[in-house]
Amino acid sequence: MDPRLRLRHLRCFLETARLESLSAAATALHVSQPAASKTIRELEDILGVPLFDRTGRRLVLTPSGKLFQQHAGGAMLALERAQTLARDAPERVTKLVVGILPTVATDVFPRAALAFHQHMPNCTLRVSTGPNWLLLSQLREGALDLTVGRMPNPGQMTGLAFQQLYSEQVVLVVRPDHPLIRTGAVAENLGKFPLVLPPSGAVIAPAVQSYLLSIGLQHAPAAFESVSLAFGRKVVQQSDAVWFISAGVVGDEIRQGSLRALDLGTSLMAGPVGICTRADTPPNPESIAMVAALQGLFSAPATKDM
Repeated sequence: MDPRLRLRHLRCFLETARLESLSAAATALHVSQPAASKTIRELEDILGVPLFDRTGRRLVLTPSGKLFQQHAGGAMLALERAQTLARDAPERVTKLVVGILPTVATDVFPRAALAFHQHMPNCTLRVSTGPNWLLLSQLREGALDLTVGRMPNPGQMTGLAFQQLYSEQVVLVVRPDHPLIRTGAVAENLGKFPLVLPPSGAVIAPAVQSYLLSIGLQHAPAAFESVSLAFGRKVVQQSDAVWFISAGVVGDEIRQGSLRALDLGTSLMAGPVGICTRADTPPNPESIAMVAALQGLFSAPATKDM
């Protein structure tokens, strides 16, 4: 296409051809008649052929003008449609896939997810749950963009980076009228009750085993192994079982009084909770927004006690 050709040439030509009058076209285009006449002359010079027959008072298209009108009109319609489609097109829908551990699944991550959606409304957030080893494997393979939960053991961190959000205790929870609440001597009497322990692959398992070792119960059998809120809550509420679980999993139940946390008088089972990402992969905008949403939960005064 000749680089001298401009949209003003096409608009002026098409209006003149439609109205068969240069003055009427100038009025429709809000330009002066001399300016419109000059534009038509420029177009004819660019094309090298006359476009109008100026005999008489009306401007009549020449054969070349008719041919040019047919294609120029279609081109303008296509440009107008392209402009409309571009303006009305929805924003690109993206996706972020996050793996979460139970400690953040009931409170922390749902709040972060809602904040993230407000900031990135056109991003679909897919949330995956599962054992720590599986989520870390999926993160390394690229099936997950990041994981959120308790910090893995150092031996599991190869190729990964960890960013701490807060520190959290593993707590012992029981039903509100459990006998251990009345005795006050938890460590001495713990072995008398069924234990609900984390499975060996759970992040909190080493901390729980260290605590049991410290009180001489390293060989105590587990009645159940689970970090599931639905299962553990029901078992504890309907029995004398004692459940070792991350505080974040049962935060709502403790606040509502349906479960009670026993006072151990130790911070032996505290550990960092945060975000795992691939160390060698630059974060995408969606991952950056999710990290910001999570960090925002712990920068506000109302959440500093978590």
